[in-house]
Amino acid sequence: MRKLMLYFMVLGLFVTSCQKKETRSSEEKTVMKKRKAVVYQVFTRLFGNTNTTNKPWGTLEENGVGKFADFDDNALKEIKKLGVTHIWYTGVPHHAVITDYQEYGISLDDPDVVKGRAGSPYAVKDYYNVNPDLAIDPDKRLAEFKALIERTHAHGMRVLIDIVPNHVARNYEGRTNPEGIEDFGAQDDTSLAYARNNNFYYITDAEFEVPEWQDGYLPLGGAENALSDSKFSEVPAKWTGNGSRLPQPNFHDWYETVKINYGISPEGVEDFEELPELYGQRDYKAHFEFWKGKDVPDSWYKFRDVALYWLDFGVDGFRFDMAEMVPVEFWSFMNSSIKMRNPDAFLLAEVYNPALYRDYIHKGKMDYLYDKVELYDSLKHIMKGYGWTDHIHTVQSGLQDIEHHMLHFLENHDEQRIASPEFVGKAEIAKPAMVVSATLSSSPTMIYFGQEVGEDGSEDAGFGKPSRTSIFDYIGVPAHQRWMNNKQFDGGGLTQDEKKLRDFYQRLLSFTTKSAALMGQYREVHYYNKEHTPNYDHRIFSFVRWDESEKLVIISNFDTEMSYDLDFKLPPDLVKEWRLEDKVVLKEQLYRDTKTLLVNEKGEGNVSLRLEPLQSYIFKLGK
Repeated sequence: MRKLMLYFMVLGLFVTSCQKKETRSSEEKTVMKKRKAVVYQVFTRLFGNTNTTNKPWGTLEENGVGKFADFDDNALKEIKKLGVTHIWYTGVPHHAVITDYQEYGISLDDPDVVKGRAGSPYAVKDYYNVNPDLAIDPDKRLAEFKALIERTHAHGMRVLIDIVPNHVARNYEGRTNPEGIEDFGAQDDTSLAYARNNNFYYITDAEFEVPEWQDGYLPLGGAENALSDSKFSEVPAKWTGNGSRLPQPNFHDWYETVKINYGISPEGVEDFEELPELYGQRDYKAHFEFWKGKDVPDSWYKFRDVALYWLDFGVDGFRFDMAEMVPVEFWSFMNSSIKMRNPDAFLLAEVYNPALYRDYIHKGKMDYLYDKVELYDSLKHIMKGYGWTDHIHTVQSGLQDIEHHMLHFLENHDEQRIASPEFVGKAEIAKPAMVVSATLSSSPTMIYFGQEVGEDGSEDAGFGKPSRTSIFDYIGVPAHQRWMNNKQFDGGGLTQDEKKLRDFYQRLLSFTTKSAALMGQYREVHYYNKEHTPNYDHRIFSFVRWDESEKLVIISNFDTEMSYDLDFKLPPDLVKEWRLEDKVVLKEQLYRDTKTLLVNEKGEGNVSLRLEPLQSYIFKLGK
C-alpha cells in the first residue's frame, strides 16, 4: 500500500501553462457537443422566506423560513428565464437543527454541537431524509421534496443536491434508513483508533469535550436552552470533520461534525487497492468493472448507497463537499456506480488544490470542479483593482486540457457577496467579470441566488456574519425578497438598478446556453491589442470563441471610471483562418448594438468602438 502523498497538501498550488496537455477522451468529446450549462445555487430554506425581521439568532418563528412549496410554477418559470439549466438546492439532506421536531419522531439537537440556530447544511444528521424546516408538513417532507423535483423537471431544469462524504453530524441518527441500511458507526469497534471497516476514527482514551467559545460567540447567542450546558456525550471521542484528533476541538474546527474513515490509517496508509494510472484514460464503465467484486471499506458502500437512493428518488446529480479530503479511489468507485445508474448525472466537486484537479477529473470521474483558486481568485483581484487582466489568459492556458471541467462562478455560499463592502461594494462592478467568467470556456457557469439582483449579505444573522448570506441562521435576504415581491416572483419590489442588473444576468446567461461557439475554440486577442492598439491596457480583456457555425469576439472593460476609444483589432492570421471578407457586420448579442469590422490591406481586422466603464461587447460575426 502506498502512502497518501497529496492527501493533505497545502491548497493553492499553481499549475503552470507548460504542463503536458492531455488528450480529450471520446466521452468528453461527446459532452463538448452540448450547450453550456448554467447552475443556479439556491439556499433552499432562505429562498421563499418573506419575513423581514432579521433578528440576530432569531428563531424560525421570529425570522421565518422558506419551504419546498415556495418554488412554485411562477418561481421556477422565472428561474428558468434566467437561462438556468440546473438548480442546486443547497441544504436539502436532513442536518442538525435547533427547532423542536420531536412530535415527528426527530430527536432534539444539542446547541453545543450545532452551528447557528438553523444549523449547518454540511452537518448531515440523516442521509435518507430531508430537512424538516423545508416542509409545510414535516411528516410529509419526503413527498414535498419529491413534488419539488417533479415541478423542476416540468420546467425543463435538472435537480442537484449536496452529498458531504468527508464528515457527518456529530449526532448522526438515521431514523428513516431503507430496509437493510445500517447507520454510520453501527458496527464500529470503538476500542480501536482505526479499523478498515470502522466508519469513524476514535480517540479511545478520551471523552469528547465541547470547544471553548471564542470571538464573542455563545451557543444560540446566549439564549437559554435546556441542552446548552457545554456538554455533549461522546464516548470515546471521535476525530472532528476537518481532521482534528483532539478530544476537545478548537472553536474554529468543524466541531459539529465527525470525520469519515475511508480505509486510510492515521499514518496515511491506504488500506485498499490502488487504481492503476492507466484508468485515468478509461471511461466510467471500465472503472465500474475494476471495482466489481473487490472488497472495499464499509464507508464506500454507505455513501454509494446514499447516492443511488437519491438518484432513484429523482435527483439528477450532486455537489460533493470537500471532495479532495476523500481519496480519489473512492470517487472512482462512487462516481462509476452513479454513472452506471444514470450516465447523464451531473457530478460537481469542491476541490481547491490545482495539483489534484486532473486526478479527480480523470481518475475520480468528476464532471466538474470549482475553478476557485485559478479563475475566481484572479477575477476577484481584478475587480478589486489590483489585478491585471493579463492573468486571465495565463489561467485559461494552464487549464486548457481540462477547461470544460472547471465550473466558473463569482458567488457561492462560501464566498463574500460581490456587493458587500468587504468585496467590492457594488454589484455592477462584477459585470465584465461575469461576461468573461460565463464565456471564456465551455465549462458550466454558476450563480448564487440573489447575485442577479445585487444582494450584499449585510445582515448580522447570528452565527453567520455580514458579507456572506448566512448558511447557519434563519434570516431574510432583502434584495432577493424585493425580487420575490411577496411570492409573486415578478421583481415588483426591486429598485431600477436592481432590475437592470437582473436583466443583464438574464441576457448574458440565456445567450450562453444557446451559443454553439462557446462550446468550441478559444483564443485570446488581448496581447495583440496591447501591442498594436493605442489606449488598450490591462483593464481590458478580449478574446474570441468559435466553431464551424458561429464566431464571437468578446471585449470587456473592467475599469469602473475610464472609457476607452479603440480601433480594436483582430490579428491577420485569425482573419485568414476565419476567411473574413473586406467588411463584416458585428452584431452585439447582449444589447443589439451593431458595428462593422473592416479588413485592411495588411489583412488585419479593425473596428472602431467606445468601451464605457464596466461595459462588455459580445459580437457575433454576421454576413
